[in-house]
Amino acid sequence: MAIDNNIDPMLTASDVARLLNVHLNTVRRWSNQGVLKAYRIGSRGDRRFRQEDITYFLSQETKMNNRRRAPAWKAVIGNLLI
Repeated sequence: MAIDNNIDPMLTASDVARLLNVHLNTVRRWSNQGVLKAYRIGSRGDRRFRQEDITYFLSQETKMNNRRRAPAWKAVIGNLLI
């Protein structure tokens, strides 16, 4: 049985904010709400994100756009404004 010792690099909240073109606090809020899956590391509880999770989030947004609906992140923001 082979053991895979490769660990994929994780993204910081700042990395994700840059990729999604949103504010860092938005990434933190989405993480707290479960919109984006985050992993807490270290004694400070810093957030890290898997690239696959961010890709999945973006694919869901694309599917919604293809259906001519608001993107997933707009739905989250809309719920916060109510």
